[in-house]
Amino acid sequence: MGKRKSKAKPPPRKRMDKLDTVFSCPFCNHGTGVECRIDMKNLIGEAICSICQESFSTTVTALTEPIDIYSEWIDECERVNSLEDDGA
Repeated sequence: MGKRKSKAKPPPRKRMDKLDTVFSCPFCNHGTGVECRIDMKNLIGEAICSICQESFSTTVTALTEPIDIYSEWIDECERVNSLEDDGA
């Protein structure tokens, strides 16, 4: 008689690494100056530098992560700088 086939165990789940919530400030270049907070109740994301008090606010969705808020801030800074270069 044959042996019963055993079910193969599923592979273990890979853990997702947590993304950073603290970043370097584009204005004062402090390494851990910017902290991103997400207020899902009011759908507002905020990035604030604790050193130079610069801040950036944007609207968020359910899928928004702190890195998204920081990236939008950096993109907005680059956009403003390119407008100043064109106008000068």
